[in-house]
Amino acid sequence: MPTFTALTTLSGKDQAEALGEAMEDLDPEPTGVGVFEIEDGSGLWEVGGYFTEAPDAAGLALLAAMHGARDFAVSELPETDWVAKVKRELSPVEAGRFFVYGSHDADRVPEGRIALLIEAAMAFGTGHHGTTQGCLRALDRLAGAGVMPRTVADIGCGTAVLAMAAAHLWDVPVLASDIDPVAVEVAGENVAANGLTGRVRCLEAAGFEHPELEAAAPFGLVFANILKAPLLALAPDMAWRIAPGGYAILSGLLNEQGAEVEACYAENGFIVHSREAIGDWTTLCLCKTIA
Repeated sequence: MPTFTALTTLSGKDQAEALGEAMEDLDPEPTGVGVFEIEDGSGLWEVGGYFTEAPDAAGLALLAAMHGARDFAVSELPETDWVAKVKRELSPVEAGRFFVYGSHDADRVPEGRIALLIEAAMAFGTGHHGTTQGCLRALDRLAGAGVMPRTVADIGCGTAVLAMAAAHLWDVPVLASDIDPVAVEVAGENVAANGLTGRVRCLEAAGFEHPELEAAAPFGLVFANILKAPLLALAPDMAWRIAPGGYAILSGLLNEQGAEVEACYAENGFIVHSREAIGDWTTLCLCKTIA
């Protein structure tokens, strides 16, 4: 069965949500509608719909004009078994002492590595992206230097791969939080699949806004593999929630964004422990100054 997408952008959350709601009344109706902020600082929102038959071009044009949106871009997607495709194309990833794999590659786990199972159907955060690899490699370097945090938090955890990596290294409380309830559910499933239930606790939270995160602070290590804008916004909270001498591993940053985030965190009492670029992406490992 063919699938069609219709995508547009416009300014403002309210306008975007109104357009998304109006798309529900199209004939043929979409099987799903999504409204997302484009997190590049542009202030634009993307509105998109999925259809099992070609959408009404005239109806889309009218909706775009009524809501001040750009013309919809309509595309027909090829029929693809996405889970099978991901399994074929996502080979295991090695990052320092860590080996990230799907169950279809269970026979490829090498001796002496910390194995992290992430199902291929849950592709976001499998370790293939340069940001996740960068965070795992930064963690590997900290562990190699003898760092022993008292508590660990993974903010914006996605699949919880970073939280699980830390739990394998140290017998300390690890909290993994995400603003998306679906991500929290996926994280919990991954934690169970890796035998880490009771060692990693998954929470739904925005930033550090959760009683369990408040109670566990100050942290010896915090991961935040998110995006530039939320990382900048989190800097004061990071300074407050990380213990003196503790570390923040930050990613989700394009290479050209690293300096701005580094400067912001310097203003909040952090110094650079290491930085690494993998492809287009930079990972920063920062240390909270004792003073």
